Amino acid sequence: MFFTELNKKLRIRHRVLSRICIRSFYFILFFVFLVYYSCTFLLSRTMIFYSSVTKASSSSASSNWVASFQEEGCRPTGNATIQELKKYNAYYAQDTEEKILYLTFDAGYENGNTGALLDALKKHHAPATFFVVGNFIEDNPDLIKRMVKEGHTVGNHTYSHPDMSQISTKESFETELGKVELLYQEITGKEMTKFYRPPQGKYNIENLKMAQELGYHTFFWSLAYVDWYQDKQPTKDEAFGKLLKRIHPGAIVLLHSTSSTNAQILDELLTKWEEMGYTIKPLTELAGAAT
Repeated sequence: MFFTELNKKLRIRHRVLSRICIRSFYFILFFVFLVYYSCTFLLSRTMIFYSSVTKASSSSASSNWVASFQEEGCRPTGNATIQELKKYNAYYAQDTEEKILYLTFDAGYENGNTGALLDALKKHHAPATFFVVGNFIEDNPDLIKRMVKEGHTVGNHTYSHPDMSQISTKESFETELGKVELLYQEITGKEMTKFYRPPQGKYNIENLKMAQELGYHTFFWSLAYVDWYQDKQPTKDEAFGKLLKRIHPGAIVLLHSTSSTNAQILDELLTKWEEMGYTIKPLTELAGAAT
């Protein structure tokens, strides 16, 4: 009798312990899953946040435009490809094998050389785009009128030539461009062609988006040389060494209107490019073909 009662108590205790173990197991299992899914959720949110921060940082990161030649006579590589820039109506060259080029000048101020440049362009019936800043357009209305009369395009190089990659708001960005637009309209009575070149080639993706939203096409370059130091102007041979050897199909050429060397050699340079089979086209054709 004693053993029967003991056995019964042991079986009851065993069932109770089994239930406790089972419940403990399910509780532990539930806790493990809870911790796992909580960690997974937090990790996914962290990755999303990190991705968004990285993307924002990337789009606002400043770059200096650089064209790097791998082979003379061939299109150089840039900070971005033609296809990547195209998303923002931006260009540094045309993807073509045809011997065409686009001639542009950055005009930061006038020192007596622009007239000679215009004379050479007129002689060769060569269209060009002059990217002007505020003081140039304010101080030289007659040159602006002559550019327009002779079929050239006047582009926007900003009013005060700042580092535009440091401008974070669309309002400030628009102000820099808008001041030049108003000056141009006052002088010519016409709306300015919305072509923009960032001062010193400094930009970021947000800048390109801002320009695009304002209706602008942004132009970098695929061929330039150091021609802007007034006290260290390149020789004719040094200039030709860069501008003839590195010319390539679809090039956007950047020269500075302040360069006395450019004023002296442009007539001969245009002749040599023509002898090489090149035709100079207006940037309006490139922008039109890309849209």
